Amino acid sequence: MKRLLLFAMMCVSISFVSAQKKFDKVSKVTSSEIRWWGYKVVKTEASSHSGTVKLKSGKFNFDKTVLVDGEFIIDMRSIMAGDVSDEDQIKLTNDLKSTNFFEVKKFPIAKFHLTKIIPLANSEYNSTVYGDVTIKGVRKTITFPANVYVTQFTVVVESAKFSLNRRDFKVFYQSSLKDYFIKNEMDIQFKVSTEKLDNDNRVPVKKKK
Repeated sequence: MKRLLLFAMMCVSISFVSAQKKFDKVSKVTSSEIRWWGYKVVKTEASSHSGTVKLKSGKFNFDKTVLVDGEFIIDMRSIMAGDVSDEDQIKLTNDLKSTNFFEVKKFPIAKFHLTKIIPLANSEYNSTVYGDVTIKGVRKTITFPANVYVTQFTVVVESAKFSLNRRDFKVFYQSSLKDYFIKNEMDIQFKVSTEKLDNDNRVPVKKKK
């Protein structure tokens, strides 16, 4: 009897989890741009590097017309330095992909799970975005300001420039003095949209009732 009851409870739990994963509408990201900045100990324009990384896939999940969450996969193999040229660009890009930093052969993707959007008033950005980011297998919960626009199933998210601590994700030179000359903070800024950006038809995300 106890085994039968336990089995029944497991079935109910599985059904509940499966039901949670079903959404009435999924809107896929069709436009994206992700930029990064890294800095030496002296944080000046001359001692910083910047570049891009590409979104592999992204989607927003809806329950009826309510935005529930978002799921994004970043292609770490696409990371590139963009502020240097020719030989230096190749050298820096290869360094970023190596075991010194993002180790893209072992960790080819990073993830971001957008879990919550809280509207803001009287601010440069209309929302605070909450979510979980996973880099090199390490997951951390983060928040950052953003302009978020939702019109039916169309979503636009334009983040402010925000910082991540690279050491939280084991992104550093192993046993090298070079690492002491690099700031722990790396900056990220991104834009994602489910369709072409249209500045004239954007509606800020509304607070759930």
